[in-house]
Parts: sequence; C-alpha cells; structure tokens
Amino acid sequence: MEDSQSRGTPSNMNFTPKRAPNNLYRSYGAGAGLTSVRKGKLTSLKLPTSREIPKARDLSEKDPEQISKLTEKNWNLYYVTPLYKFVYTGLKSYSRQLSAFIVAEKQKGIAVEVGLETNFKVNFSIIQGLTEIKEDAEAVFIQICSKPKFATEATAETVVWSGWLSCVNGNTEYLSSLPPEFTCLPLFCANGAETMTALVTTWFQRTFDCNFGPLRIGSNSLCWLAAMWTGCEPEMGIRYLKLSWSLPCSPPLNVSFTVHPGDAWELWRSIRQDQVRMTIEEVDQFMSCLESHFFRHFKIHLSAGELIDVSTSLGSAHRDGKIKLMSSHYMPGILTLLTESAFVMMPI
Repeated sequence: MEDSQSRGTPSNMNFTPKRAPNNLYRSYGAGAGLTSVRKGKLTSLKLPTSREIPKARDLSEKDPEQISKLTEKNWNLYYVTPLYKFVYTGLKSYSRQLSAFIVAEKQKGIAVEVGLETNFKVNFSIIQGLTEIKEDAEAVFIQICSKPKFATEATAETVVWSGWLSCVNGNTEYLSSLPPEFTCLPLFCANGAETMTALVTTWFQRTFDCNFGPLRIGSNSLCWLAAMWTGCEPEMGIRYLKLSWSLPCSPPLNVSFTVHPGDAWELWRSIRQDQVRMTIEEVDQFMSCLESHFFRHFKIHLSAGELIDVSTSLGSAHRDGKIKLMSSHYMPGILTLLTESAFVMMPI
C-alpha cells in the first residue's frame, strides 16, 4: 500500500453472497433521541457523535472467574428500565425467590425445557470491574443450574441459563436525576432458552416494577463496532473483519464482505485524525471506502442495503440483538456502546 487511496482499496478482500431467510426484518430506532423529565430536570438521551478510542485493558485481573463467564457465549440483548427498590444486600434472597418462582411456574405447566424431575438452583452475584464511572451501578450476574431430583451428590449441576445486567459509562445526567430508590442497570444479556429468559424477566418485572424490551443493534452501532474492533488490530490482532449487508431484493440478498485485518487497519489509520477520540464522520468515511472498493469489484451498491452483522476474532454482533465477546480486553468500550443503545431504546 503506497498511498492513502490504495489503503482504501485493499487487494485481498473476499466476497460471499448468500440468500437470506424470508423472516429477516429491519432494525428500528437506532439513532432516535429520547427525552425524560425527572425531578424537574430535562434529560436528553442520544447516541454520541464521538467516543474515546478503546484501549486494551484486561478486566479479568479483578474478577477472573466472573469475567470469564461473559466471554465466548452468544448473548441476546435487552434494555431494562430502572429497578425499583433493588438492593445488593438482597442478592441471596433474590436467588431463593427466583428459584421458587421458576419451580412454581413449572408446576403450573410452564415449559422450561429441562425436564420434569429437575431441581433448580439460582445464584445472583456481583461482577467486579465493569463499572467505569462512580454513577455506574455494579453489574449483576445470574446463573441458573439444574440437577435431576434423584441424582447422587457426585452428579454435577448443569448450567441451563445465565444472564447479567450492567451499566457501563452510563448517562450521568440521567443517572443523577433518578430517585435513590431506583437502580439503573439498562443492559441485560441472556444466554439460554427463551422460555427461561421469559420467566426471569417476568420475575424481575413483578419484583422491581421494571420493563424489558429487545435491544436491536442498528447499522449505526454496527459501523461503530466495525471501526472499534479494527482499531484493536495493532495490539490484539483481529485476524479478519467480516461485514454482512442485507440488500433490498426479492427475496432479500445477504452479502458478506471479508477484509484482511492489515488492510482494514491501514485504511482506518489513514482516516483517523486523533489518537484519543474517534468520530462518527471518520466511521462513516471508513465504511464508505469499504463500500466503494466493493462496488469497483462487484458493481453492487452496499450503501443501498443495511449493515446487519460485524464479526472479528475479538467478537461479533448482529442487528437482531446478538453479541459474542471473545476477549475481555476491549470489553468496556463495547459495553459502553451497548449501554448507550439501551438508554436510547428504553421507554422513559
């Protein structure tokens, strides 16, 4: 690569078209702004137009066992409104209450997909090290295990569901406007059967007077993630950058575009104007260069479609609200973006 233009046209990018399933749907509300009035204050919640460039930081140093539970799993994302009268001193009690609720619902005939003769054990715990500012509430991890009723003591428990609530670099104006009896953990990640997720969220809603909703990852946020992960290449090595678009065809057409990590980094480095912060204008230029390169080779306007998936060896994200984190080193930056999205999406 000899100049900035050639850096925008990497030579070894792969193209893989495939037909999309018929039930694909478009994400919604990714860039919307919401306004809230609390205690007489007006709080505007919008996605930022610039952010700090993520720095490598190993979160597992503070709480390795808990942090390891967050990586290498596929998480379904939800937003959560503030929890009313949630207290951290009550985690053991919440564990017993949720376990009893699941058993009671199961006895009513609610399917939980783990068999009829099964005992459940629920454990609430705090995840140390995820908070970034003093206003952030400590993250909470929930794990549900099952064990056959007549199993021996030596029989190991099976983890059937896990989830966690967090607030990373939350909106300080909004957080400071909340009455003290509310705890704000707007991002909820769940791994396990949807029926179990439904039971857990139902219990939370009844216990803490909160609401849950699906958290889609809009194309704007996916573009941010593509640039953020690309920026990790010099320190961590992302191995590849794979982007997928949904094009407005009938039936819909999915186009996957794989970029060599070195080429992606050289392009991103040539665009960046600052070593501390990155802007939405730089992200847009980065994506525009990739789309232009693709058009020169395949005569397909990716800009006419919607970015639906981003993946690297450090993680992946899909517009349907699914994310997988393979490393804890850049987790704060990713969770900050998801926290912002949760604030924007939740009804206030």
